[in-house]
Amino acid sequence: MRLWLGLALLAPLALGAAAAPLVQALLGHDPFTPDLFSRYQPPSAAHPLGTDELGRDMLLRLLHGARVSLTVGVSVALGATTLGTAIGLLAAWRGGWVDAVLMRIADGMLSLPALPLLVVLAAVDTGRFGLPRGEAASDIARIVVILVLFGWVGVARLARAAALTQLSLDYVQAARVSGATEGRVLARHVLPNILGPVTVATALAVAGAILAESTLSFLGLGIQPPAPSWGNMLSNAQEMVFNAPMAAVWPGLMILIAVAGCTLVADGVRRRVP
Repeated sequence: MRLWLGLALLAPLALGAAAAPLVQALLGHDPFTPDLFSRYQPPSAAHPLGTDELGRDMLLRLLHGARVSLTVGVSVALGATTLGTAIGLLAAWRGGWVDAVLMRIADGMLSLPALPLLVVLAAVDTGRFGLPRGEAASDIARIVVILVLFGWVGVARLARAAALTQLSLDYVQAARVSGATEGRVLARHVLPNILGPVTVATALAVAGAILAESTLSFLGLGIQPPAPSWGNMLSNAQEMVFNAPMAAVWPGLMILIAVAGCTLVADGVRRRVP
């Protein structure tokens, strides 16, 4: 039930993000270009959710913001899960000093204050290193890389613990005795049996990445205007809370729905996986 409820919450967001260019063509507005003659307009047929302080259509900016936020969330989750699972499997398989070094690195990463460090890294001017900044694609890539660097640790520890359990079972020993290579044992026997908890961690990582991106964008260190994200839409809404209070409600509601949907999906998967 929770799995389907979570998917029901996430499906409209994903469909809306995918349909953003089509909706933009139907409405005939540019969500990136200011129109000062249309500021603070109430909901209407031309602007279903009204306009913001610069006259931009709120619905279109929410949909384009969904593209950014969901892209960041899914990309970070896949990157962190892939890296963390690989490191966890390596630590469990090799053991010894390899396991000790990798887990001490993970412990060190966990001991760092995540949010302040994310803020410091996000504030670094990548233009000094010859990398573009201020473009949506480069901002997304920068945020994804930063969040993946901090997001693999929990998955690695989870994958290591699950892999150690599987490697100690009789069927793995039987596969080794029968002549299976270590690579085949890991790929055909261990990895499929740890995908359950890893999948749960992936769904939770999507929610965490969306929240982290929204926080950085709210602070002005994530996705830069005019590209919309739910975080920078919330930041802009601070200045018009009395003129257009719904400008703060809509992006906040989108973040709530996305995070709740991912959490419900993770809980539903956890209940279904033995």
